[in-house]
Amino acid sequence: MRIAASIEYAGQNFSGWQKQPRVKTIQGELEKAIFSITNQNIGTTAAGRTDSGVHALGQVIHFDTKLKRSMHSWVKGINAFLPESIRVKWAVEVSDDFHARFSAKQREYQYLLLNQPINSAIMRQNCGWTFYNLNIDLIKKSLLKFKGKHDFNAFRSSECQAKSSVRTISKICVKQHKEYFLFTFVADAFLQHQIRNMLGTILKVGYGAMDVSRIDLLLKQNDRRLVPATFSPNGLYLTNIRYDSHWGLPKSNNKININL
Repeated sequence: MRIAASIEYAGQNFSGWQKQPRVKTIQGELEKAIFSITNQNIGTTAAGRTDSGVHALGQVIHFDTKLKRSMHSWVKGINAFLPESIRVKWAVEVSDDFHARFSAKQREYQYLLLNQPINSAIMRQNCGWTFYNLNIDLIKKSLLKFKGKHDFNAFRSSECQAKSSVRTISKICVKQHKEYFLFTFVADAFLQHQIRNMLGTILKVGYGAMDVSRIDLLLKQNDRRLVPATFSPNGLYLTNIRYDSHWGLPKSNNKININL
């Protein structure tokens, strides 16, 4: 039996999603919790491998098991052995050909940015921060440069193992509410550090340190060394993974609300 599940987590105290020796990871904690209720070593596969410090409102995973129990029991049982910063939101039985990563059609991330002279003591691990005065009109112009199908080789990590660096961004936008900026990125898939590298460039345009036309050149030159530094992971959230309806997964519309 194959089970798909949605996972929410605060990533600040973990070394990313992927299980690694001698460090605490989301996947590692999740598989330990599954072992606690099954006494079996059951591996999990995620839709995307978030980096250290990155959060998720709607990560999707799958795992295989021969154990029979209700989906409610899976959710309640796994959560009982997870740290409070990780929660299973739902679980459903799916067909054996469902794959959390390869069946996904779109990934959506949001980035919450605080723009004020002093960083917040309360929000500092839940949002990015810059003290530069940002011009939202310049930011919107820079976002348009990234929309569509491009080779994002210059905007990925040097450790990225993806065979192709071509990705299609179908939606990229920003909203401002007082001192907060909320960015939304939707694509077929993202490269390692792609969003944070794009954001470093977007913000440079936003405070006037780079002309927006420079982005065209960076995409064309395909050289990571020419792109501004990778921005903070603190404000990055994996919000939604989209699948075809025939898989029967619950519809998700997770959003960061900055109007509170």
